[in-house]
Amino acid sequence: MGHPPLEFSDCYLDSPNFRERLKCYEQELERTNKFIKDVIKDGNALISAMRNYSTAVQKFSQTLQSFQFDFIGDTLTDDEINIAESFKEFAELLNEVENERMMMVHNASDLLIKPLENFRKEQIGFTKERKKKFEKDGERFYSLLDRHLHLSSKKKESQLQEADLQVDKERHNFFESSLDYVYQIQEVQESKKFNIVEPVLAFLHSLFISNSLTVELTQDFLPYKQQLQLSLQNTRNHFSSTREEMEELKERMKEAPQTCKLPGQPTIEGYLYTQEKWALGISWVKYYCQYEKETRTLTMTPMEQKPGAKQGTMDLTLKYCVRRKTESIDKRFCFDIETNERPGTITLQALSEANRRLWMEAMDGKEPIYHSPITKQEEMELNEMGFKFVRKCINVIETKGIKTEGLYRTVGSNIQVQKLLNTFFDPKCPGDVDFLDNDWDIKTITSSLKFYLRNLSEPVMTYRLHKELVSAAKSDSLDYRLGAIHSLVYKLPEKNREMLELIIRHLVNVCEHSKENLMTPSNMGVIFGPTLMRAQEDTVAAMMNIKFQNIVVEILIEHYFKIYSGPPEESAAPPVPPPRVTARRHKPITISKRLLRERTVFYASSAGDGKDDIQEQTPNGTIASGIEPPKLPQYPKLPIQKSGDSDPWGKSLSKPVSDGKLEPFPDVDMGKLVIKLQDGPTRIVAKATNGPVPGSVPARAPSFYVKRPAPRPLASHKEGDLESFNKVRPPGEKPTIIRPPVRPPDPPCRGATAQKAEPKSDVAAGGAGEIPSSV
Repeated sequence: MGHPPLEFSDCYLDSPNFRERLKCYEQELERTNKFIKDVIKDGNALISAMRNYSTAVQKFSQTLQSFQFDFIGDTLTDDEINIAESFKEFAELLNEVENERMMMVHNASDLLIKPLENFRKEQIGFTKERKKKFEKDGERFYSLLDRHLHLSSKKKESQLQEADLQVDKERHNFFESSLDYVYQIQEVQESKKFNIVEPVLAFLHSLFISNSLTVELTQDFLPYKQQLQLSLQNTRNHFSSTREEMEELKERMKEAPQTCKLPGQPTIEGYLYTQEKWALGISWVKYYCQYEKETRTLTMTPMEQKPGAKQGTMDLTLKYCVRRKTESIDKRFCFDIETNERPGTITLQALSEANRRLWMEAMDGKEPIYHSPITKQEEMELNEMGFKFVRKCINVIETKGIKTEGLYRTVGSNIQVQKLLNTFFDPKCPGDVDFLDNDWDIKTITSSLKFYLRNLSEPVMTYRLHKELVSAAKSDSLDYRLGAIHSLVYKLPEKNREMLELIIRHLVNVCEHSKENLMTPSNMGVIFGPTLMRAQEDTVAAMMNIKFQNIVVEILIEHYFKIYSGPPEESAAPPVPPPRVTARRHKPITISKRLLRERTVFYASSAGDGKDDIQEQTPNGTIASGIEPPKLPQYPKLPIQKSGDSDPWGKSLSKPVSDGKLEPFPDVDMGKLVIKLQDGPTRIVAKATNGPVPGSVPARAPSFYVKRPAPRPLASHKEGDLESFNKVRPPGEKPTIIRPPVRPPDPPCRGATAQKAEPKSDVAAGGAGEIPSSV
């Protein structure tokens, strides 16, 4: 309910009704004063909390930036490089967001606290002083009036006149104080409407500017987020493939630990105990021994160093080796050797009887005992029967199963696979199998094809070219990768190249139906990398290169028509690069190298009354209040979410709406608030990038509130989920996520007009001739 106005004429009457109305104004003034104190108190607490939050975020970003990934191997894939640099990118993004917030927090006191404090002290405080003067003058006037009225009329005329003059003077002072007080209290009552609201509006304006900048950074982050998500998915797929191979290697090592020997390593090595004869007796000393059969060199490294003794590695040339008779020594597993460097016989003790046999075998010792050879899995051969088997499998798969979801990823029954292979390769009636029989489902046929290729005596892409192919996949240059692999394909034997072309052409056909079967070139690379390529040695180091084998197969699929259109020209064939010594430094995808943003001018407080040409300090310098700050540039389109989506964070990838974009709010003209508050037009974003915030929608939208659909969030997908690939996509629509490793996307541009991205085709969206160029 409003208060009745205080008339100046009532000041002369000073009626009880006037005093009652004046008391209502005083109570309202006191309530306003208390409200301002609460706003200042809570505002300071909010600013302090925001400052503490920003400090915590910056500390978190420093922790992220301080971590450095270490990888196994000498070279990283493009996906691993993106992952290795991700924490640095996260930290830089958080720092940029918090720098904007800290600037807002730095100005918050000038925008909110100081103007309110000044109004409370200067205006309300001055009104209270007027009230004290009014009450003091009123008390003096009415006290004098009471004494004056008690004067006797018998007083001298001169005394009465002097008393009348004194009363008139006090009455004039009182009425003047009353007029000033009424004027001041009504002025404060009216001016508080803008003097209180303006600082809060300025503070909220700067807060929303900071939030809108955060939304813009989120839009800049989206392309990087998409690339990184796919890099993580691809790396997870490579990990799963490598883990399976590592588990098989571990089991093979359990069965026959001595079957793994790297080129250049000793023929045999391990721990042996040597009998040392001293003046006071005999002792057994532990040595780590390495024997090279070609040079008959035995290297012995002592493992029990004696104090004060200088003992280093000994290189001995073996003359002969003989097993020690059991009854001649009380130790077990012993054998004797003689060397050129040391006179006499050296007695060595092995760790077990089997270990002694291995040492004596390697040293050509007398009475050698050879262990039985390790049974190897039956190997397939790349012959006419093998070609017939592969062609039959491909024909059946492309005829009735090419659209099967998870083709080649879903494995068949081992019993059925062995039954099919044994029946087809039966020496009595080879090839006598009807693949169209209902007994053989698609999973059995695909698993049989993979089994045959994986168990060839030599992989399709041969041991001889394995290192060169892996080295090409490790190259920094994307063009070099394609050129080198193109050249190496034509170095394969004719039979191997024919089989490889047959397989890759089939995989291209499979990938053309990726919308139905969900098998992209990247997925096929993970499956057929270890199938078509295999290192000659079974080692962990070889297993760590499987991810590069996958990249080779992926390149073959994506560039099938170019590679098999003919051999490369001699001048175009790139030389084989030298072995890499250190890990390469590839330029990763990045969001940090952007053009500097034009900063929107925050409010700056000013104590004095302003004119139109007053100048104010801003974070970027001094500007005149009459000059309009530059408008924020427009930003690229952001995919938005349709209202019908019920599961925005489901497993399937959401497809973006091509025409969806965030529309800016109308510019808010704040120049009429006060001259001391300077503003530039901004865009206010009312919804979060990943959807509306619960509880944030007001019951009634203000006039400047523009309702629009929330942007569509990116769907998170898990490794191995076949549903993580979009099943339905309108014809002609381009995918939003391009499979890395590709050339890193350009950093987001802050220019006024967004560059339109060059459209790229995908295997899943177009024909085989439109396969995108990625590695």
